[in-house]
Amino acid sequence: MTEKRSALVTGITGQDGAYLADLLLGKGCEVHGLARDVSGFDFDRLASSSQREGRFHLHGCDLTDQAALRNLVAAIRPGEIYNLAAQSHVPTSIAEPLMTSEINATAPIRLMEAILDLGLGGHTRLFLAASSEIFGDAGGQILSENSVMTPRNPYALSKHHSYVESQKFRKERGLFIVNGILFNHESPYRSPAFVTRKITLAVASMRNTGEPLRLGNLNARRDWGHARDYAEGMWLSLQRDIPDDYIFATGENHSVREFVELAFAATGRRVRWEGAGEDEIGFDADTGVRLVEVDPVFFRPEDIGATVGDSSKARAELNWRPRTNFAGLVREMVLSDMAR
Repeated sequence: MTEKRSALVTGITGQDGAYLADLLLGKGCEVHGLARDVSGFDFDRLASSSQREGRFHLHGCDLTDQAALRNLVAAIRPGEIYNLAAQSHVPTSIAEPLMTSEINATAPIRLMEAILDLGLGGHTRLFLAASSEIFGDAGGQILSENSVMTPRNPYALSKHHSYVESQKFRKERGLFIVNGILFNHESPYRSPAFVTRKITLAVASMRNTGEPLRLGNLNARRDWGHARDYAEGMWLSLQRDIPDDYIFATGENHSVREFVELAFAATGRRVRWEGAGEDEIGFDADTGVRLVEVDPVFFRPEDIGATVGDSSKARAELNWRPRTNFAGLVREMVLSDMAR
């Protein structure tokens, strides 16, 4: 598909929105970013100067405001919509399940209905950011697009609801909808509410604070990729002639413990572990300084032990590849936080 299309990106202030906006601008697209609070967008995240050329626009809109959302779609008539906005913090979803459902499940359905009602079915292509959480705890087995989905928390349930409804709109109403089932992906733009960024921020500042890093389950394993790579996958998936669903994953997983070790290694420190379970402590192997402690308050109810995804379909049909490996991702995040 060679036509230069305008794009609407919800959740533009998040890590995925930043990388995707920069990619789209680099391809000559007109980009409209939507967020509840557009003041949170950091223009330094855009490598190009395209926003100063009149092709980058920010719109304040709450996804729960159906009329405002519909009016924006009607005014912009985007060729592509990337729905990245979400309440994606699992502990928050457990505390506020109704709000999570409204943003993650109901809002995407409103987008689908708006596309149809405005007569944009043959014009607008929709990307929905799904999550590996929809599979539930698969016991570490490699997951594909055909794997059984058994969501276990409000966040996963809301994402699964959107996924199921999108299948109906695509098959029964003819909408061009792609679900990108995104496994864990991180970057220097990741919110500090997530464990990966919590680790890199703590490691970067520890020489100044002296406070040990407190974490929950060190043995939890995730398939971690770079958000920049996954943004490229989103764009590639909407350039196909026929819509389909794709897993974006690296195909390998690593533990929180490994993430911690690599993060400290980026600052020249080596972790020595002592104890087990809730009593496990990580010390600086050279100085004996306490670096890491386990705190049961951070253990998540109904936690998933391990995730790993099979992205062979995206690799074959989209020619997509993750470009940043796990060690490179962790090092990039730590060095970025140190520079700040």
